Amino acid sequence: MPDLRTDRLLLRSWRESDLAPWAALNADPVVREHFPDVLTPERSAASLARFQADLDERGWGWWAVEVVETGAFVGFAGLDPVEDGMPFGGIEAGWRLARTAWGHGYATEAARAVVEFGFDVLDLPEILAVTTVGNVRSQAVMRRLGMTHDPAEDFDDPTVPEGPWRRSVVLRLRREEGLRDGERSRGRS
Repeated sequence: MPDLRTDRLLLRSWRESDLAPWAALNADPVVREHFPDVLTPERSAASLARFQADLDERGWGWWAVEVVETGAFVGFAGLDPVEDGMPFGGIEAGWRLARTAWGHGYATEAARAVVEFGFDVLDLPEILAVTTVGNVRSQAVMRRLGMTHDPAEDFDDPTVPEGPWRRSVVLRLRREEGLRDGERSRGRS
């Protein structure tokens, strides 16, 4: 499984030492503002194990994100097949960072690296991203990548209970459109 490297970030396999900061990130109600609930430490541990199993099996998925300069774990970013039961299919890009990592451009940098991997290595024709209607920060990252939104694709997420988190948007980027501004990360290591 390749690591992905940018100027400032390393997207890598998960380590046992990632569990405590991953659980803290998922227990933060501000980080989880656009989700129905925070995660228990047990649910965080289960997700970490699942993410690493996918990386081991496929060679891609949800990578742990580390700041190269400090070695600090700050969250995750990656690609994953869209869940069954959704009104669309494809490969989804996503990210989630600890609040301490917000405002540094890390989400866009990590997302750019995983999108490049999806296009250049997996030869995907398109990558999409999904979030709640109200998650404007995540939508801003999607737009910085060059993803576009068609309001006709907005949907009620069947995996989410009734409430403010259910209404969702889909943004898409086709390989031939390329990443915005032609910027490229440093690639795989």
